[in-house]
Amino acid sequence: MKNRNKRIAAALLLALTAWAAAACSDSSAPGTGSAVNEAAGNVQTASPSPSQDPVANDGSEAAGGGAAANAGDTTNAGGAANPSGSKGGTDKPAGDKDGQGTAVSGQPSEQVAAQADTVAALINKEFRLPKGYVPDDLVYPDIPFTFSEKIDKRKLRKEAAGALEKLVAGAKKDGISLAGVSGYRSETRQKTLYDNYVKKDGVAAADKYSARPGHSEHQTGLAIDMSGTDGKCAAESCFGGTPEAEWLAAHAAEYGFIIRYPEGKESITGYKYEPWHIRFVGKELAAKLAESGDTLEEYYGAAVPVTGQK
Repeated sequence: MKNRNKRIAAALLLALTAWAAAACSDSSAPGTGSAVNEAAGNVQTASPSPSQDPVANDGSEAAGGGAAANAGDTTNAGGAANPSGSKGGTDKPAGDKDGQGTAVSGQPSEQVAAQADTVAALINKEFRLPKGYVPDDLVYPDIPFTFSEKIDKRKLRKEAAGALEKLVAGAKKDGISLAGVSGYRSETRQKTLYDNYVKKDGVAAADKYSARPGHSEHQTGLAIDMSGTDGKCAAESCFGGTPEAEWLAAHAAEYGFIIRYPEGKESITGYKYEPWHIRFVGKELAAKLAESGDTLEEYYGAAVPVTGQK
């Protein structure tokens, strides 16, 4: 009986010892769990450290989003992705007046063309006319038009008008009857047209066939759209291949004009082929361009990169 009581007492002592050990172990475990949960909370909710603040608030769209979020974004990524090497791609291109130019993206810039008033001026997506520019020598050329009203789009600058009269007379001798469709166009009128095209076809499509205000050659008073006197296919793709279009391509340079947006040069000029659009540049330059087959962009070494043009 005594031995049995001793065994029971020993068993109870072992049980008490095991319980005490387990209790001690449990009291230390919550500390480890709390540390893990607190660390997780810091990852989710921690505020930027002082060293991060200048980057997060420097106005750069790429800042604060992490490199992966902006990988491949050439408009916002800094360093080698930006041709100018400037951070965030915010530096203005040379000659940019309004800080809106970007030859990299193919979007029209706000660089004012050098000697914009000369007959050889390069006006395109990259170089614009001075804001509000109006030629001071606009006249009405004495040629047929596809409309009867004596309005602005009948006008050209004096030198270009005289050359156009000779061109139309020369075509007539060759049995080709030409008429004007649209000459001078103000910046305000160009804006109205461009905005309407954007509403109809969207920006990307409109940019392929219409100039943004300030970037139109029509505003120079040196460019005019031509057609036959019947007005068929006026300023339409079907004008290409007509006797009138073929005569212009073969003889325009003799009178100081060029086909400004030739076929196969869309990625250089930034506009689709327009066999009806002729531009006065003077006989000397027109002859050089006719011989070389170059556009004005190629002649000046100022080809315009255009995204998505084919």
